[in-house]
Amino acid sequence: MILNSYAKLNLYLAVLDKRQDDYHNLDTLFERISLADRITLKPRRDREIKITTNCSCIPRDDTNLAWRAARLLQGSFNLKQGIDIKIQKRIPIGSGMGGGSSNAAFVLTGLNQLWKLGLSQKSLVGLAKKIGSDVPFFIYDCAFAQGSLRGDKIRPLRQFAGIKLWHIVVMPKIKVSTPLIYKKWDEYSKLTKPASGVRILLSALRKRDFYLIGKSLFNSLEQITAGLYPEVRRIKEVLLGKGLQSILMSGSGPAVFGILPSRKEAVSLSKQLSTKHRSWQFFVTHTI
Repeated sequence: MILNSYAKLNLYLAVLDKRQDDYHNLDTLFERISLADRITLKPRRDREIKITTNCSCIPRDDTNLAWRAARLLQGSFNLKQGIDIKIQKRIPIGSGMGGGSSNAAFVLTGLNQLWKLGLSQKSLVGLAKKIGSDVPFFIYDCAFAQGSLRGDKIRPLRQFAGIKLWHIVVMPKIKVSTPLIYKKWDEYSKLTKPASGVRILLSALRKRDFYLIGKSLFNSLEQITAGLYPEVRRIKEVLLGKGLQSILMSGSGPAVFGILPSRKEAVSLSKQLSTKHRSWQFFVTHTI
């Protein structure tokens, strides 16, 4: 079985407060994008879960979320089957685009079919929540969704199914510590209040008002990440210098994306910038 494991962008991410379980309450707007890893699932005759990948920096043990997803299904239903999971990475690791969470979600949905478990979407979401806060979004087959609580309570926005945004995504060669970013948010949270709520952005999407969409993008963590990792601010400055107005960091970073009117313009800008900024990765992607 071969699956496309899609990435996500956060068009809106407001960190509201810290919870008693040390996580944070969020209000976020997810967008599923066409940038994807490819996952191949092949049954084994034993009970082993084996990860292979084209990326040496991906763990192959129980720290891999895809591995955890398979083990969670095995343990929950006392299954004897094993699985070979091959992950061909395209989504940058630790980028804020949810690659690991997506891999876990697609392993859950893929094994549900392969192992003929017959689990409902609701059951899969319940399992996904045990793996990570971003995992439930990828269980839903939707382009846009609003996330609340830890980001794991998902409200699919089916009414936006026909909307397609084109993006250039820029990924610097740095590693961002998500726990550190949230720790700093706890210290400086008063600095990052949204100018408008997510409802303004939802209204802009509904009207396909791309100017207002750009004005309504927000990420509570961007100011903190950019302060600790100046490369993020540098990317935004470069994109602004090229005339882009709709620019935001996704998740805790460091990937930064811009919204463009068309694929042609996104490809043109990507080619232009990649010749000058060779240390950055560039991706042209769209809503899917």
